[in-house]
Order: sequence, then C-alpha cells, then structure tokens
Amino acid sequence: MSLASYAARRVALGLMQVLAVVTLVFFLVEALPGDAAVALAGDNPDPARIAQIRAAMGLDRPAPERFAEWLTGLPRLDFGESLASGRPVAQFLSAGIGPTVVLAVLTLVLLLPISVLVGVLAALREGSLLDRALTSVSVALHSIPEFALAVVLIAVFGVQLGWLPPTAVGSDVLAEPAVLVLPLVVLLARPICSISRLVRAGMVDALASDYVRHARRLGIAETRIRFRHALPNALSPAVQQVARTTDWLLGGVIVVEAVFVIPGLGTVLVDAVAARDLPVVQGLAVVFAVTTVAVNLVADLVGFRLAPRAEVVA
Repeated sequence: MSLASYAARRVALGLMQVLAVVTLVFFLVEALPGDAAVALAGDNPDPARIAQIRAAMGLDRPAPERFAEWLTGLPRLDFGESLASGRPVAQFLSAGIGPTVVLAVLTLVLLLPISVLVGVLAALREGSLLDRALTSVSVALHSIPEFALAVVLIAVFGVQLGWLPPTAVGSDVLAEPAVLVLPLVVLLARPICSISRLVRAGMVDALASDYVRHARRLGIAETRIRFRHALPNALSPAVQQVARTTDWLLGGVIVVEAVFVIPGLGTVLVDAVAARDLPVVQGLAVVFAVTTVAVNLVADLVGFRLAPRAEVVA
C-alpha cells in the first residue's frame, strides 16, 4: 500500500473518530447532574427566573436540536457561548491555549531527542554499568505519579533551594521561561523512561538482525550501520509510543497546570466543570479530540514510513 492511500484512509478514519467523540461528549455533558440555570439564578432562585434563564440560553430546547446547531458551528470555530459569563467559548480557548501549547510543544520537542539519545546509549552499551544505571533510573521515575513528583520538585528546588519558581502565581508564563522548568521536568520524566526503553530494545534487535550482519560483511562503516540502517527501524515503535504519550500528555498537562497554578486550558477545564459551563467543556473536548486524532495520524504516517522493509542493504 502506498503512503498516499494509507494517509487517505487514516484521514477518513480520523474524521469519523472526531465526529464520534464530539457526539459522545455532548450527550455525556448533557447527562451531568445539576442545572446551569439554577446555578446562575443564585441562592433561593425564583422558578420564573430559572425559566427565563433557561429560555435565554436555549436550554429549554431539545438536546438534539441544540446539538445540531452546535455541530454546524464547529467548522467555523463557533463553539457557542459560555453559560456562566455569556462570552464566546473561543475567547476562553484563546486565553488559555498559550501556556498549554508552550508546555505541550516543548515537551514533545524535547521528548524524542532525549529519549532516542538515552535509548541508543543504553543499546550501544548493552549490559554495561551505564545500561543498568539508565534502566534503574527509568524504572524508578516511571513509578512516580506526576503530582507526587511535582510536589517533591517544588519542595526541593522551589522552596528549600530557591533555584526555580515553585508556581506560576504572579508570573507571566510566556515571558519567564524559568517558570516552565519544573513543569517540563514533570511532564518529561515518565515518557522519556518508556520511550527510551522502546528505542533501546528496538536498537538491540536491529543491531542483531540479518541485514545488519550483511552490511558489516560488505564493509559498511559501523557508524553508518548504526544510525542510517539500524536506528530508523528502532524508531518505528518509539514514534507510535509518542502518539500514545500525547494522549497522556493532555491529561498530564491538566494535573501539572493545577499543581503549578499555570493559567492554561487545564485550568479553564477545571473551572468550567466546577461551574457546569457546558459549552466551554464541550469546546475543550473538541480541541483535545482533534489534537489527539491529528497527532496519532502523524505518528501512524511516520511509523508507516519507518516500518522495516524487505529490501537488502547495499
């Protein structure tokens, strides 16, 4: 199968996945207990006041009708209006997307090169003290939950030593890079452990394969064998793991933003759920769904391209 036909099939599947997710999210949010109109009416609300709020917000209309209207607005990036403030949901997304995108992009940019470097070093020193040390550190870090690691880092480097800001309170996240150091360490710790182990295992298998032995018999330089022929095959499972890591990253960012008080999409989501601001929750769900599907699509295409081929090295 060619890359173009494979990409077309994956894009079609991705669109169906997004549609399924946004549909499920809408009706799950509709099933949440409570009533936004009652919450907005305040203490001891008057039934007439509640009915007025419901009518003004369109909550008195059937859910399928509101879903159809909401769905047709998504291609125009019209996610509706906040029930709590009346502001467009897009304003909430634009206000919180900056810190979240910076955290997520920096994590992904640093994740693959560091993971590949650690995995290749361990594979080239298989069984050595370095390999055993990297394995021990990976297992230890992978067993620590994100919130626990965040609390330890804040206590040690933010409070006791005072080397880095413990939280983003009173700081401009986009203008002060030091604020992002501890959150990035938390977000990178577990994915680096898992991906580097995949790279190590893939590299060890590739270096022991028949085509590598054949390349050595042909007199090809060892550096070229390792990094041009063995490494691409070792990267294929790692790329797939990066896609799964991105799924985890969406949840990890919410935890990290809450612990470090970073005003990103995670904070917006927590506030919207607490206020039962359904359109904001639905808009964030659409953003997360599209991001997840897009990243998995790219990972599948890269993995398809890097998949081991049958041709002989020459």
